[in-house]
Amino acid sequence: MADAPDFRRLFDAVLSPLLILTPDFTIVEVNRAYLTATRTGREIVGHPIFEIFPDNPDDPSADGVANLRRSLEEVVATGRTDTMALQRYDIPTGEEGGFDEKYWSPVNTPVLDAEGRVSHIIHRVEDVTEFVHVRRVGREQQRVAAEAQMRAEGMEIDLFVRAREIREVNEQLQRANSELDAAGQRLREEQQAKDRFIATLSHELRNPLAAATAATELLALDMPGGHPALSVLERQLATLVRMSNDLLDGTRAVTGRLELVRERVDVRSVVESACADIRGLFGHEGRKLDVGVPAEPVVVDGDRLRLAQVLTNLLSNALKYTPPGGRTEVVLGAAEGMARLTVRDDGIGFDPARSEDLFGVFMRAAPAGPDTPEGLGLGLAVARTVVELHGGRISAHSEGPGRGAAFTVVLPVADPAAPEPARPVVVRPAKRQLSILIVEDNADLALTYRSLLQRQGHHVTAVHTGADALTATGDDLFDVVLCDLGLPDVDGYTVARTVRARPHGERLRLIAVSGFSQGTDRAQSRAAGFDAHLAKPLPLNDLIDLLERFDAE
Repeated sequence: MADAPDFRRLFDAVLSPLLILTPDFTIVEVNRAYLTATRTGREIVGHPIFEIFPDNPDDPSADGVANLRRSLEEVVATGRTDTMALQRYDIPTGEEGGFDEKYWSPVNTPVLDAEGRVSHIIHRVEDVTEFVHVRRVGREQQRVAAEAQMRAEGMEIDLFVRAREIREVNEQLQRANSELDAAGQRLREEQQAKDRFIATLSHELRNPLAAATAATELLALDMPGGHPALSVLERQLATLVRMSNDLLDGTRAVTGRLELVRERVDVRSVVESACADIRGLFGHEGRKLDVGVPAEPVVVDGDRLRLAQVLTNLLSNALKYTPPGGRTEVVLGAAEGMARLTVRDDGIGFDPARSEDLFGVFMRAAPAGPDTPEGLGLGLAVARTVVELHGGRISAHSEGPGRGAAFTVVLPVADPAAPEPARPVVVRPAKRQLSILIVEDNADLALTYRSLLQRQGHHVTAVHTGADALTATGDDLFDVVLCDLGLPDVDGYTVARTVRARPHGERLRLIAVSGFSQGTDRAQSRAAGFDAHLAKPLPLNDLIDLLERFDAE
């Protein structure tokens, strides 16, 4: 089972200052941005907020505590978010009795428990002190300008010139505001179009990936002795599936929101399989790939696919920037509780001062030009994200342009233990033969699922439209209906609602299968009457487990 994301790490990485309070306004959690903004430490946790942040006693007009208390009480009383007006709320400097003048833009948001009561309050603030100071300076400048205009009264020529200049500036400002509004609208439309495109593309990719994954599982059953190509297909299909899932969020790969599926991984196997998959590309134009791994296991708690993605990105980077006849070396070692993986090449290198810049989004080692290798400049950014999610670090080094480059990944080693075995594809005899209807418009996928389930001993029928599904389920013939949601005529939701409304509809087990499997998609299928919602591509073992669970109920 996949480990849950490290919400502590995610919470701490949020750039907005956040403070979590109980309904009696005691601090129970705080992120790094809040501690930085308020110049405090984690020792504030467990204390009432107004004890940590009292009003400035030297400011007789200070009302920060009263205003914040009123807002928090409103949130507790109503269970609704309260957005406060800009507040002056000075913070202690740490020196005896000292306070710094600070201005904030606070928002207080309730967290409700199952009974609808406020269990916690998320107190988010933004430091707008600099904005207030700039505005104050601007007002002072306006006052000085007004006095100058009064002194210049009677100077008709100067007044005329100033009036004309002001008019021109206002016109420029209006044009700039109009252009800014238009640009903002275009940006919003492009963002929405991009999100729709990514979601649709990911969904469309899932059908062929699902068919290919199911076909690979069927090949594995037909070839119990195994085949070298099967392991390559399984690894690369798994990578494609994970990458298509990432497309749904669009920016997860470069914002640290990737989810890891952790297990005990011997990094040697990651290195060997990734290098085996890409070695053929290095054979072109006389390039050479050398691999060195230790005799002893190098075990980490990590995501095998993501770690392979890191190494593949580094190897692809070396391949792009190493000239014909060049050499790339991959070396794995372990010392002092850390695994160290280095990819070193004798390619174009880079300016040492740019070593950190290379890990930025859309950054490339070589400037764009006709001879520059293809690529978006995302590989190193993704690699850093994955490595840091594993609690490690990645760095780049070069002696200068033309002198090659070395990228080093350092990961914490796990406690010595045997790696968890990968779950094999097995077809175990069904405890009871079920009559199953498959509703899937992709003929290849329907045929493959049918073959796999028949191998398990079930009686399986396949149809390709919603109308055919409604006809087939008109009589009480099936135990389980496995239904795609995106059908060409009647969608899967309508199929489920229609079947449930029939006299025998409650007895059927309905399973939704879709390329869209976010929280809202699952809620829709549940509301339509489905008993379960599975994402494409559908692993055979997951389907078998679900059928056995239904049979046992």
